[in-house]
Amino acid sequence: MGCGSSQAASGSANGGLSSFPTIQSKHSLVAKHVTKEKWDKLHEHSTATSGFTLAKAIACAVEFDNQHCGIYAGDWDSYKDFAEVFDPLIQEYHGISADAKHTSDMDFSKITGNVNPEAPVHSTRIRVGRSIDGFGLSPGITREQRVGVEKLFSSASKKFEGELAGTYYPLTGMEESVRQLLVDDHFLFVSGDRNLTVAGMERDWPEGRGIFHN
Repeated sequence: MGCGSSQAASGSANGGLSSFPTIQSKHSLVAKHVTKEKWDKLHEHSTATSGFTLAKAIACAVEFDNQHCGIYAGDWDSYKDFAEVFDPLIQEYHGISADAKHTSDMDFSKITGNVNPEAPVHSTRIRVGRSIDGFGLSPGITREQRVGVEKLFSSASKKFEGELAGTYYPLTGMEESVRQLLVDDHFLFVSGDRNLTVAGMERDWPEGRGIFHN
């Protein structure tokens, strides 16, 4: 994690700060829900999947003064192991009750369009994020896990057929002209975002990253 302050850097080096950190984003949900009592109870714990800690989860709220939420989950375990922080924070952010249940309906026939056919829509983008059981999420995933996900997807994508068929382009070894073209066409993300860096998402860049295009 590329943290600028010595306090946050200490947290990234040893997996967690020992003392209750100074949360710079004083009006964030982290400042409200990460109390000293909860910190003392949870800060020494590391998740089983990726060794994620509460200090890593709240690094952006500690480093910056402009966060609204200021927290990232490093793996599925984070939501369970640090539930005393994540549960009330998520409930407040989304305006849901503690007993709310997530429902999934993949029946696309229920989707009805309401876009005016006369509207000057030139393009649209749908962004979907999915996680894979046994692997960490972007802020916490280990180098080995990230490379493993890339190999898994690269192998699986070769079996796509018909309109799903395409090509996976790994960033490692990609020609600069190709990379710049994908960036210019808004298909490829660029590195350097301070929030992503502090949250741990740019570790080992660009290894294990790529883009599938069809």
